[in-house]
Amino acid sequence: MHHKLRFYGLFQHRVLKIYLELAKLTRIPLIGNLVRWIANIYGKSEHHGYYLTYKEAEKILDNATSVALGPCACRQVYQNCDAPVMAELAISTGADILPEIRPDDFKYISVEEAREVLERCREHKLIPTLLKCKDDFYAICNCCLCCCVPLRLSRNYGIKSAMIAHKGIVEKIWK
Repeated sequence: MHHKLRFYGLFQHRVLKIYLELAKLTRIPLIGNLVRWIANIYGKSEHHGYYLTYKEAEKILDNATSVALGPCACRQVYQNCDAPVMAELAISTGADILPEIRPDDFKYISVEEAREVLERCREHKLIPTLLKCKDDFYAICNCCLCCCVPLRLSRNYGIKSAMIAHKGIVEKIWK
């Protein structure tokens, strides 16, 4: 159960680097379209993010069974800006797994503390996203345009399934 999320959590920095390196293949004539097609299928079924409003993020936090605060891996790896790194809110399944496998990075916090983190992220104009690995919605990450891997995959390489806009995403979580 949750094996893919556990694996991803352990190797998150490497996986993010691999995603962007493979995305560069989309720019190669002839194979680029094939790579993009495969990446979009992978994104839809395995790992992607959903854009959130801050109000949606607050709703998700209010309904989370547990919350843990950890670093945004994209900003840890790419360091393209000085936005706060402690901006990933692991929720429910993510909060059960990430502090266990990365105790130096993730610490349990209250929903009220999570709301304060969300407010600091809003002040820095970070973009809240809901992250999903296979069948698990595992975190609300607050990232920037210059570091966010799913956003860069979508915007720069045409891998649109990496970051999705979904009007009813909050309701979808609790179905």
